[in-house]
This record gives sequence, C-alpha cells and structure tokens, in this order.
Amino acid sequence: MFKKIFLLLFISTLSFVKAQDNVPDLLSIPGPIEYDGTEYFLSWSKPMSKTLFRQQYLPADERIEDFVQLLDFSFFNKEIEMELAVRQKVEGIQQRAKTDKFAKVNVIESPDGSEYIVDYFISESPEKGDSFVEYNVYRFKNYNTGTAKSFLILAHSKRMYGDLKSSAKSLARQRDHLLTTMIEFKIPEIKVAVTN
Repeated sequence: MFKKIFLLLFISTLSFVKAQDNVPDLLSIPGPIEYDGTEYFLSWSKPMSKTLFRQQYLPADERIEDFVQLLDFSFFNKEIEMELAVRQKVEGIQQRAKTDKFAKVNVIESPDGSEYIVDYFISESPEKGDSFVEYNVYRFKNYNTGTAKSFLILAHSKRMYGDLKSSAKSLARQRDHLLTTMIEFKIPEIKVAVTN
C-alpha cells in the first residue's frame, strides 16, 4: 500500500518544484548533460525519502516557473515493480483526459522487456501565466548489480506556450524525434552521493 501511495505522489507532473541555488548533486552525474544538442544544468535536487532521490536539469537560460524543456532523474535505491509504476502513470493521464482534451498517453516496451517508455501530452491554462501544452517522455529502467537493485525514471518535458490547439499540433509533429531521442539517450552512471 505504501509503495502505491508513494508512487502516486511521485508521478505527478514535473512543474511544481522550485529551483534552488548551490544545488547538491545527489546522484553523482557529471554535468552539464547534453541531451538532443542542448546542455542541461542541474537546477534542483532533493532526497524525497530514504529511497528516492530526484534531480532536475534545465537549459542555462530557463527557469522552472516557465521552462520550455526539462530533464528529471528520479532514482530509487531499492527495487520497484516497474509494471506497477508504468500502469499508475498511464492511469493518471487517462484520468486527466476526462478534463483535459489534449491529454493522450502511449506505452512502449523494449524488445527485451527491461525498459518501458510512457509518453504523453497534457495541457494547462493557469490563472496566472500563459497556457501551454506539455509533451513528456518517461523512461522506466530497473538496475540489478547482483548485490543491489534500483530503479530509475528519466523524464524529458517540452512545453509550448500560447494557443493550445496550435501548440498541440506543433508538439505532435515533434513527437517521433523527441521519443527517439529518449530511447537512444545513453543514461549516465548513477551513484547516490554519500552525505554527512
């Protein structure tokens, strides 16, 4: 039960986190990270619990409040049931689709079954700020070193602000490229930093 509640809290959208100065690198990932020809810099990190560590990266000229692109590493230093995490993410977007006409979700399983990709569209029309459509690609991956098991969710988000219909069409045209970029991205080695 705890695992399910924890995952539900975790797999909400990425946009609610505030950036912070002097960000500690909890996952020992050398930066900046180059992703699809853009350099991303560590902008936020937090140990969410004893087993979940999150880090977010933004291009140099972007802020979390109105980002266009964002990378999110969510690393669990324990075994997580991958199919459950995927199912919960998909069900969350399907539920959202009842009130968000732009919400759509797809799932891809790797040929060897070791990874899943969940990609989806959502839209927001906030009271303050511009409306946007957001395309997200989540990559779910289990690790097993023989002595320890862990789990990573790597996510890339891309937003387009302004008219929702034209933004959705524009992002839909970019979907194949954005999806392929995530599938082919070489995930850096991750090691939870020892803190004092």
